[in-house]
Amino acid sequence: MNTGSNEPDKVAVASDGNEADGATADGARDERGLGSRAPGFIKARRVLHLSWQVGVFAVGLAVVAVGIVLLPLPGPGWVVIFGGMAIWATEFVWAQLVLRWTKRKVTEAAQKALDPKVRRRNITLTTVGLVIVAGLAGVYLSKFGVVMPWRIEE
Repeated sequence: MNTGSNEPDKVAVASDGNEADGATADGARDERGLGSRAPGFIKARRVLHLSWQVGVFAVGLAVVAVGIVLLPLPGPGWVVIFGGMAIWATEFVWAQLVLRWTKRKVTEAAQKALDPKVRRRNITLTTVGLVIVAGLAGVYLSKFGVVMPWRIEE
């Protein structure tokens, strides 16, 4: 097994103090650092890195634009938009921060939705809403009855 070190029983350590697999010494998963994920040979050359960033921005912009078009159409609009943000996050710190914030908020919302108290409230509200809709449908049907579209009299 290659640990990334030439010495036996050693593990390669990243520059920020984390182990190479991204886990800290206590086994907890640490978030990756902010910044460009471009290969080293691209980062070493300023013009190449700038053109890399322009390319990543253009591809991310195209994906986000497709996602925006898909919002009113049938299709996974938000998923595509977040995919474009993930493309931008490979190169731009602002996109990484937005993506981290979004992930945090989605996780918080999922945890809140799984709370038994909130689930009971949501089930109660849904039941009350269905009872109201059924009551209104019953009133409508008792007043007008069921009329098929081909039997409408003018």
